[in-house]
Amino acid sequence: MQLQFSQLLFKNSFQKNGFSIRYLFKESARQKQYKAKKLIGFSKLEIYEIVADVQSYDKFLPFCTKSTVLSHRPKEMRANLVIGFPPIVENYDSTVLFDKPNIVKSVCTNGTLFYYLESTWIFHPGLQSNTRSCIIDFSIKFNFKSVLYSQVASLFFDRLVQQMESAFMNEAARRYGKPSIKTHILNETFAN
Repeated sequence: MQLQFSQLLFKNSFQKNGFSIRYLFKESARQKQYKAKKLIGFSKLEIYEIVADVQSYDKFLPFCTKSTVLSHRPKEMRANLVIGFPPIVENYDSTVLFDKPNIVKSVCTNGTLFYYLESTWIFHPGLQSNTRSCIIDFSIKFNFKSVLYSQVASLFFDRLVQQMESAFMNEAARRYGKPSIKTHILNETFAN
């Protein structure tokens, strides 16, 4: 039996990179997680306002092509986000919980893209000598339903997360001006 070129390429690239076909289909292969604690040059309220502004995500977040608020209450919102890059475009609904100006937590409630997606932003006071600073605790964890999406995300996961974080900081700078201090990474973890 002769292997087609694409099968051979697929098989060789995964063997060369230490992957096995069985690994691709394991649940743990599709799980991704990122955690970071950073001191930033924006106040708790300033960065909270950016993260809580789900309606505007499509204007500044990479790969978010549409963001629609479906319902809004004082401490909770339901939103639909469309993400991807043509021709691959997916959407999902999220429940977003708020505790102004301390926490924004988002949980995927339905969609074809994720088994689960959860992101949490916690905002702490920053430097005593600089009221326009705060410490952010950011975490995101997700599990794709698609093995293909999971493998693509694995290749670019750290860059994707950093682009997303940078987009929030750039939007804060656009709205509120230059940060008062340079960002300092206090802790950062990527995990599968």
